[in-house]
Amino acid sequence: MDAYISIAGRKIGADFPPYIIAEMSANHNGRLEVAFQIIESAKKAGAAAIKIQTYRADTITLKSDLPDFQIRDGLWAGKTLYELYEWAHTPWEWHAPLFEHARKVGITLFSSPFDNTAVDLLEDLNAPAYKIASFEAIDLALIKYVASTGKPMIISTGMADAEEIQEAIDAARDGGCRELAVLHCVSGYPAPAKDYNLRTIPDMIRRYGLVTGLSDHTLDNTTAIASVALGASVIEKHFTLDRSGGGPDDSFSLEAHELEALCRDSETAWAALGNVDYTRKPSEQGNLMFRRSLYFVRALRAGELITADAVRSVRPGFGLPPKFLDSVIGSRAAHDISENSPVSPGSYM
Repeated sequence: MDAYISIAGRKIGADFPPYIIAEMSANHNGRLEVAFQIIESAKKAGAAAIKIQTYRADTITLKSDLPDFQIRDGLWAGKTLYELYEWAHTPWEWHAPLFEHARKVGITLFSSPFDNTAVDLLEDLNAPAYKIASFEAIDLALIKYVASTGKPMIISTGMADAEEIQEAIDAARDGGCRELAVLHCVSGYPAPAKDYNLRTIPDMIRRYGLVTGLSDHTLDNTTAIASVALGASVIEKHFTLDRSGGGPDDSFSLEAHELEALCRDSETAWAALGNVDYTRKPSEQGNLMFRRSLYFVRALRAGELITADAVRSVRPGFGLPPKFLDSVIGSRAAHDISENSPVSPGSYM
């Protein structure tokens, strides 16, 4: 298994804290100044990266109102695909200032390209990594073209079955990608937690041998934090300044205080995993005295038979462990013993 990948100098894998990606998507709502504010807010909340999407309506779909191109259900019902993507896209002339602003703020920015021209634009801007969106995970030619950049890649797997995931991985490898991660994903907007089947994550780790994470479209952080316990090294969540902002993705995105909680709590969950370890922990040392141990509960004279009513297992823990009770009962006192004194190896014979 690949132990880790590295994006902009940050190592990502099971041995490192979760890599939190704040997905801006269309949450700038067509205003560059809002996009800048989202970048700043993601950095302040503790995210490792901010992600955008690079397409135009005419690079991702066709301008048609035929039935195939109509959205009938969900958040965007009533629009054509072209209308949705025209509304939601991040203008290409924004990309250079967005990358520059992210560098100034000190957060990694990368993107999901949706065709080769988008990859070319992002290469001109020296994008540090690429994300393949779930809907594009079956576009093997696009995956190979992205892989040819030699940059780290992350592939979301929403809607893809095990065979299609393997095909996407093979295409990335064939194209030249050497640092690859996959994200378990449910492509519902929003998606109910019960659909996530998080036990898929450790199976993906075993099956594909890659750094694995979660692209989470649920409405809170519970699913994402739970995924860390199952091996997720990357967490991607949509992020907005205002969930009631009315934009294409606002309603299923985290706000700043929720992203901050995700960054904090996912790292706590990762730290709690630790390693297989049965040794006594430093935080336990002060409580050793409160474990049970054997105490004499009445006074005894030297040579007197120690009977069951003379010894008890009680707190604190300064006497012998309770497992020695059978050895003590029936033996004789090695010296005069006072009431409420601990049983020691030298107190009986």
